Amino acid sequence: MRQGSVRGDRSRRHQPDAQELGWDDSLYEGRSDGQHVDDGAAGGPAEPVGRGRRKRRRGRRVLRWTAGIAALLVLGTAGAGYLYYEHLNGNLRKGALDLGAGGLKKPEPNAFGQTPMNILLLGSDSRNSKANLKLGGAKADVGRKPLADVQMLLHVSADRSSMSVLSIPRDTRVTIPKCTDPKSGDVYPQTTAPINQSLQHGGPGCTVATWKELTGIYIDHFMMIDFAGVVDMADAVGGVPVCVDDNIYSHDSKGHGSGLKLTKGDHNIKGVQALQWLRTRYGFEDNTDIGRAKAQHMYMNSMIRQLKAGTKLTDPGKLQALAEAATKALTVDDGLGSVKKLYDLGGDLNRVPVKRVTMATMPWSYGPGESYVIPKPGDAEQVFAMLRNDTALDGKDEKKKPAADPKATTAKDQLQITVQNGTNGAIQGPVVGRASAVQGQLATLGYTAAGTDATLIAQADTTITYGGKDAEGDALAVAKALGLPKSAVKESSSAQGIRLVVGNDWRTGTTYPKAAGGKQQAEKAPESADALNGEDKKACMKVNPGYTF
Repeated sequence: MRQGSVRGDRSRRHQPDAQELGWDDSLYEGRSDGQHVDDGAAGGPAEPVGRGRRKRRRGRRVLRWTAGIAALLVLGTAGAGYLYYEHLNGNLRKGALDLGAGGLKKPEPNAFGQTPMNILLLGSDSRNSKANLKLGGAKADVGRKPLADVQMLLHVSADRSSMSVLSIPRDTRVTIPKCTDPKSGDVYPQTTAPINQSLQHGGPGCTVATWKELTGIYIDHFMMIDFAGVVDMADAVGGVPVCVDDNIYSHDSKGHGSGLKLTKGDHNIKGVQALQWLRTRYGFEDNTDIGRAKAQHMYMNSMIRQLKAGTKLTDPGKLQALAEAATKALTVDDGLGSVKKLYDLGGDLNRVPVKRVTMATMPWSYGPGESYVIPKPGDAEQVFAMLRNDTALDGKDEKKKPAADPKATTAKDQLQITVQNGTNGAIQGPVVGRASAVQGQLATLGYTAAGTDATLIAQADTTITYGGKDAEGDALAVAKALGLPKSAVKESSSAQGIRLVVGNDWRTGTTYPKAAGGKQQAEKAPESADALNGEDKKACMKVNPGYTF
């Protein structure tokens, strides 16, 4: 049976028990009155051949005029344009990036000085505004702290050639680390709970801390959007094309469903319909969050194709509407809290070709009683490790031709090696003395010039970094002596000498464990990740037979 496909009553078991977790299942559903927006029409009359040259000239003039107006709108003069820029900045809500205390280290830049970028995308179910309440949810939920029901990690490769997006089902049971609310000072102790509850422990910075502890992936930024923001953004873009393989009405006699109602085939959705699509669980595939994640992936891929094609963004009025909608809809971390920084980020993302965009779901399995899910042993860690090592999930990274390993050029007793303890972490806690233990082992092996760095950091994988090709042979020799795989050896433009960071995959002993290093580094996401390519225009959501009309 394919991953994520469950039968009968098991579709309800995927949702955590409401009494156990302290919330009502209605929190997750949208309108049940069938409200929807008519599908948009596309197309128009063909251009007469004789007018081609005249229209092209006029088109170039219009493009220049539009670009000029757009520049005035965004950059402007020292007067009104500056005020508008400040107005957009003022629309943004900001928050602390990380409320935990794990101390995960940012990856070293590669040989070309490039580093990957990881952005956590969050969808909040807040009912704490009239606009959000109107779009779904019970009045009794007003005042309740929002949950992060949509969570996707967007990984952009260091060379900006690929982008991998990884979703985690909202009811995945994880350890949420201790977090402190920066505004109230409230301290939330470490606990085990569904990952969407992490947002209630001080804000999105605690969700970031939870992801970092779970995956070992450093997160550079977060971006969070609520219900009303999804509607405004979809309207500003002009709608997003989607497809269903049958008629769907996400509504049943028990009040379950988002209210999404579409006929079989292709549709251009926006407004409330876009929100309904993103929130639909009852009606897609097996009526669980797994089907909902796939629908979100299809929507995102389609929106990326729209934006890359420049759809709806040549009109200055619509460009302004998109800028207003985007800045009003977003809560971002302090490091991303300006229009200029968002613009620069957009430039980075735009460099990735659509064919190298991959959407995937964290491989999962049911926990006891099938009332929640957990990361699937083996497969989930394989995906996390790929992103930590900047390996695209599509398996299309350029393969290097195998070459003979360079020989060591420095005598063992003269090779300067710095060993650092990377076993810090909020959940497991550091292992004291790891750097000294491995440094002692190196001395036993003849590397008597090895020393230690007393700074404690957090790193999932043990690595050896070196600067310059001349040091590659020496670094590989050190790895071989300790039993480390070749994949642990990395060239870095910032490395001075050879640095060995003892990660959380090597918390005991003086020889690298075979269980950790014996398996080859994966080059493609496993089947259980249910990956979807950004260029797949034929993708169509499978409708659950119980929700057709």
